[in-house]
Amino acid sequence: MKINWGTGIVIAIALFMTFILYFVIKVQSDSTYDNELVVEEYYKQDARFGEEMIRVQNAEDLADKPTITTISEGIKIVFPDTFIPKQVKGKVSLYRPSNKKLDFEIPISLSNPSLLIPKSDLAGGRWDINMEWEYEGKQYLTKETIYIN
Repeated sequence: MKINWGTGIVIAIALFMTFILYFVIKVQSDSTYDNELVVEEYYKQDARFGEEMIRVQNAEDLADKPTITTISEGIKIVFPDTFIPKQVKGKVSLYRPSNKKLDFEIPISLSNPSLLIPKSDLAGGRWDINMEWEYEGKQYLTKETIYIN
């Protein structure tokens, strides 16, 4: 049987379409190829972007800023001595870009100027930290990226 060039082109296109459909179906059905959004309500968060930038600027304008560091015990957040620890309220959100199931939040409730997030709660790799806090009626937002070994 002899195949002419028209039939060859149709067969090539059909094989290419089958190849593409195979990968689309594989990615959609296999849980290892997770295609979740980083934020569930993206448009709501985008609408509040202006407020967020004001809080980030408030944090940048501080003479003494809180520090977020990695230590052997985990992640340590230290507020400057100029702050009264009991008046600092807020939350620390830890986002794992590679796995949404590892995300968690910790409320900020201080009796001393530091907050420790234990290493046992953290998987190795990249963590995006968003610290939303309030002091003396003014709101702040500090963002940091930390790598845990």
